[in-house]
Amino acid sequence: MGDREIDQQLVERAQRGDKRAFDLLVSKYQRKLARLLSRFIRDPAEIEDVTQEAFVKAYRALPSFRGDSAFYTWLYRIGINTAKNYLVAMGRRAPTTTEFDSEEAETFEDADHLRDVNTPEAELMSKQIAQTVNDSMAALPDELRTAITLREIEGLSYEEIATIMNCPIGTVRSRIFRAREAIAANLRPLLGTSKDKRW
Repeated sequence: MGDREIDQQLVERAQRGDKRAFDLLVSKYQRKLARLLSRFIRDPAEIEDVTQEAFVKAYRALPSFRGDSAFYTWLYRIGINTAKNYLVAMGRRAPTTTEFDSEEAETFEDADHLRDVNTPEAELMSKQIAQTVNDSMAALPDELRTAITLREIEGLSYEEIATIMNCPIGTVRSRIFRAREAIAANLRPLLGTSKDKRW
């Protein structure tokens, strides 16, 4: 039995009033949801509060969950909307940070100099790239930042992202492409790559 089927059984038990079943879903997804929300909210106490609020909203909305999408896809949508509403209520715009480590340097074709992580130059370059990516993501419009975060950080499929963002897959692909292009444009001067290459 796959994850989705197990979740569906837990949801059905919770819908019948089994609080323990919902507790199991909370245990399973609390850290993943908090990690997702940390891309929008930086303060750990606020992340915890918004994560808890998202689960409360999910619990209240559980009777209307029909299983058209996976439970976590539905939960992520609630979580993202809760975070956005929280930020609006606080008069803030969603910031985003992106962790960068030496393993990610392997994905840059022209970044051989990053692969030796023991040199001070490599550490500085790695920090500059991380800062550039962070700044680029923070500057993206919400819908682009959400799409790229769900794809690159959370590893969700285009179909899952389309469900979470409530838009067609083509729109998701376009948003991810535009987000990657915006980030790449800011990385090109740092990496010394030409305009026809993304990295």
